[in-house]
Amino acid sequence: MALQIVTVMDPIGSIKIAKDSTFAMLLEAQRRGHRLFYVVPGGLAVRDGQACARMSELKVRDDAAAFHELGQPSLIALDSSHVVLMRTDPPVDADYLHDTQILSLAQRAGALVVNDPQGLRDMNEKLAALEFPQCCPPTLVSRDAAALKAFVAEHGEVVLKPLDGMGGRSIFRTSHGDPNLNVILETLSGNGRQLAMAQRYLPEIAQGDKRILLVDGVPVDYCLARIPQGDEFRGNLAAGGRGEGRRLSDRDRWIATQVGQEMKRRGMVFVGLDVIGDYLTEVNVTSPTCIRELDAQFGLNIAGMLFDAIEARAAADAAGPQACLRAG
Repeated sequence: MALQIVTVMDPIGSIKIAKDSTFAMLLEAQRRGHRLFYVVPGGLAVRDGQACARMSELKVRDDAAAFHELGQPSLIALDSSHVVLMRTDPPVDADYLHDTQILSLAQRAGALVVNDPQGLRDMNEKLAALEFPQCCPPTLVSRDAAALKAFVAEHGEVVLKPLDGMGGRSIFRTSHGDPNLNVILETLSGNGRQLAMAQRYLPEIAQGDKRILLVDGVPVDYCLARIPQGDEFRGNLAAGGRGEGRRLSDRDRWIATQVGQEMKRRGMVFVGLDVIGDYLTEVNVTSPTCIRELDAQFGLNIAGMLFDAIEARAAADAAGPQACLRAG
């Protein structure tokens, strides 16, 4: 069954196709004969209660010199004929949340939205990990500088980060007695107005911050360890980390099992877990990456796994009303 794939993403002209997971999804969808549409940045709208998108038909090719071709944009109502890939990068700010509310209207009109917009609103990528405390290192989330300083004193060496960052931005490694600790806490908490997260520092970061991908709750067999380089403690690829593929360990699989079924239940079809050593640190639901790197290193087709899941969900949605009629 050919689907109409509507993609909400950051400006397509600025992506690096060798590393872009959304591009991998578009290539796979086109290979399967699905029709592609690209939502013009800021193009989601509501007209008379109906979710709409200003979008252009899209063709893609795996050629960095000329990787996409766009048709003329038009405003189209989103309904049961559409699968919407919501792939905009954080921050999850007011504009992002408003877009998810529009996509909830599209969902009620029958569109299949990946990932589920309610889940995107509910699951802050730092806080979501704490729904699985059995998987996480010691963690404190607070606005209170005194409480955060006490946590640092308790654990000796700690990582401090904002709740709305990505790509390793504004992450600090600090320790008890650090003369910069007060200013770090003032900066992250906005002098007590914003929540900040403190986690016990995990020295296993030297072996990499592992990205484990879940497709409809099931882990891909390999992860990408993002290994810090030089004098940098952060492993994020955006911060200069080197990506090294590895087979999942038994502990990795245990963490994926703890998280996976809940993600599937919430309609989070494509999720990235961040694991350092034996501990879960983040649950990425907005725009998880690393498809292209893992595909290249291990000959995988992760986007193919994803579209198997999307096509199965779309077929089940299409069969639902008829199945009810037959049952009645």
